Amino acid sequence: MGCKLSAIEYYLPEQTLTNDDLEKEFEDWSADKIEKKVGIRERHIVGREETALDLAYRAANKLFQYFDKSKIDFVLFCTQSPDYYLPTSACILQDRLGLNVEIGAVDFNLGCSGFVYGLAFAKGLITAGVAHNVLLLTAETYTKHINSKDKANRTIFGDGAAAAVIEEAAENHIFEFVLGTDGSGWDKLIVPNGGLRHRYDAGAIVETDESGSSRSANDLFMNGPEIFNFTIEAVPKLVAATLKKNQTWINELDYIIFHQANSYIIEYLRKKIGIPSDKFYMDMTYTGNTVSCTIPIAIKESFNKKMIKHGDNILIVGFGVGYSYGATVIKF
Repeated sequence: MGCKLSAIEYYLPEQTLTNDDLEKEFEDWSADKIEKKVGIRERHIVGREETALDLAYRAANKLFQYFDKSKIDFVLFCTQSPDYYLPTSACILQDRLGLNVEIGAVDFNLGCSGFVYGLAFAKGLITAGVAHNVLLLTAETYTKHINSKDKANRTIFGDGAAAAVIEEAAENHIFEFVLGTDGSGWDKLIVPNGGLRHRYDAGAIVETDESGSSRSANDLFMNGPEIFNFTIEAVPKLVAATLKKNQTWINELDYIIFHQANSYIIEYLRKKIGIPSDKFYMDMTYTGNTVSCTIPIAIKESFNKKMIKHGDNILIVGFGVGYSYGATVIKF
């Protein structure tokens, strides 16, 4: 018994933050400089009362316009921006989406590798006979974690959600996975306060770093240079291991989609690994880095733009916060 990725949609909030907006807020930024540096022109931002759960709900409903939701028998929801510590957001989504009660539903907390891990979980559930049609949701509102004076992170991250169905199939279309974790980098991309180890601190001091970005311990912190060093060390090895495990080569693949971190990082990786530019997806111009949603958004856009078609084999690669990374090959 195999499984396949049979449907995919995404949703972006209506509100946008453009580079022109950032230029007005930060005198030393220019709209052109931002786009040239990270490949982003604008990003979508949730409203004050809008949450990751809301975005996931809208993405799923787009998918249910043509996929029969009564077939869903398991919900996986990946987010690092949950509405509540408890209950599980996936349980709330089961009710809001009007899904059957005879299903499993669980959240998992993971970032930029979340979609790849979600596919691995879904494949495991299906091949074990636990489920037949898994709804995999990813949704993030990182902008709620970012200080308004943090010009570096505000240029990179956007909000969004994606919904995918992984269903049982006569032949396998989701092949072998390579997953990895290096928890020594746990503090390189982090929101220090707000959990149970360090509670939210209303009096937290806002500090400004050498780049001119300001944040407190209540806000998202990213050590860009360390993240870059981890990425250029781990990802080429990850790609090589995944190709070996799937007994294939770069030139045998039809297309390759990396997590859309920023254009500088993924272009560096493309050149280092030796991936032809015509086989490589890179477009975060109007979305920014949407964390666990970048890969499903890229897959949907690749279909929309006819960069990939049914029957193609593609490599997908996720990496980031944790440190966590993973890759697999999918046949569409």
